[in-house]
Amino acid sequence: MFSPSDTIVAIATPPGLGGIGVVRVSGSDARAIGAAILADGSPLAPRHATYTRVVGGKGQDGAPIDRVVATFFPGPHSYTGEDVLEISAHGSAPVLEAIVGAAMSEGARLAEPGEFTLRAFLNGRIDLVQAEAVADLVNAVTPLQARAAFDQLEGTLTGAIASIDAAVFDLVARLEASVDFPGEGYHFIEASEVAAALQRVRGEIDRLLADASRGRIVREGRQVVIAGKPNVGKSSLFNHLAGAARAIVTEIPGTTRDLVSETIDIGGVRVCLVDTAGQRVPADAVEAQGVTRAVGAASVADLVVVVLDRSAPLSEEDAMVLQRTARAARMIVANKCDLPAAWEGGAPGVGAVMDVSLKTGAGASEMKQALGDALLLGRASRDVPGITNARHIALMERAGSAVTRAAAALEASGGGLAEEFVLADLQEARAAIEEVTGKRTTEDVLQEIFSRFCIGK
Repeated sequence: MFSPSDTIVAIATPPGLGGIGVVRVSGSDARAIGAAILADGSPLAPRHATYTRVVGGKGQDGAPIDRVVATFFPGPHSYTGEDVLEISAHGSAPVLEAIVGAAMSEGARLAEPGEFTLRAFLNGRIDLVQAEAVADLVNAVTPLQARAAFDQLEGTLTGAIASIDAAVFDLVARLEASVDFPGEGYHFIEASEVAAALQRVRGEIDRLLADASRGRIVREGRQVVIAGKPNVGKSSLFNHLAGAARAIVTEIPGTTRDLVSETIDIGGVRVCLVDTAGQRVPADAVEAQGVTRAVGAASVADLVVVVLDRSAPLSEEDAMVLQRTARAARMIVANKCDLPAAWEGGAPGVGAVMDVSLKTGAGASEMKQALGDALLLGRASRDVPGITNARHIALMERAGSAVTRAAAALEASGGGLAEEFVLADLQEARAAIEEVTGKRTTEDVLQEIFSRFCIGK
């Protein structure tokens, strides 16, 4: 695990050219390092921006590196809870790397991924739920993802979990007090009160988990694969959803021979959209490999959009695609509805289809809305899910199971179950709840969580 006593430094902005890049220094030596690498030892008033220059540090020539704006945040009122120096320079990689080098020459070490946020967690600035929300907010692609992550960063999920934990803690405290008076039954709380309290706690957990499936979809995104025989409009649908001509569209069947992907926003969900080769008896080895990849992609997709041609009779190739995707979650789209229909109604053995013309745009907006509804399990995208992280969901489900076991055992005994047995389940529930927020967690879990952060955050 990282050493929390070192002073650390890293570039806090993404790589690449930009108007501004930020270098962050955190630790007990941050102010001294600033005095050493800022021209003329520029005095740094707390939380005031200072326009100055950065120069090379020890072992360097002391030549100016860049004109910068430096801001000093004394701990504990900083992002990490330590003394923090943030240097805003021009967003050139060589310039930012030179500033990092100057700080390292004065005793800082390069930060590990997520180490700034880890220090914020260790110093009590945020809990583990909020720390994970920082990464989710940085990685958000859609507005709904960003809203869900920001709500958690603001503490909405922490508050809901704290309410559940407080109720369980109250039960544990009163039952433990009762244990000190053996032979007198439930001394500080009646068995009926325990049963009612357990039911309330289970209800709160259930309400929190009610939108968990949709929450995971919002956080993790989904993969959508477009499948069909050649020349039905798969690439046209891909380009329409992507909002750009990413896939080549021609009248020649078999134009697409490999997987083409694009990350897009559909109804608030981050979607990895995949266009595939037309599925038919391949004409050559290259097309055969494309068809194999198309079938493989469809088999692991979260949703398959099967495209049919409304203007041509359904063929054996259409039947083959429908059969291959029969077990998948799918949506059937009938393209070319602007042309005379060669078949009516739904696809045989499949049911309803969505009519669309990707040439004229007819039905396209309705199709996209239906796609978003399918991805979000029918819930409106404006509703921000309270819980989105698989780790949090698993732990709260474990806590709920422990509470359910306690309630079932108490009911089965007619209220005569010894307090110790109820306590054992409630202690397990509290352990799971505290692991969510990080009050009780292992170093391995922390290492796994923070190693997924970018350097500088």
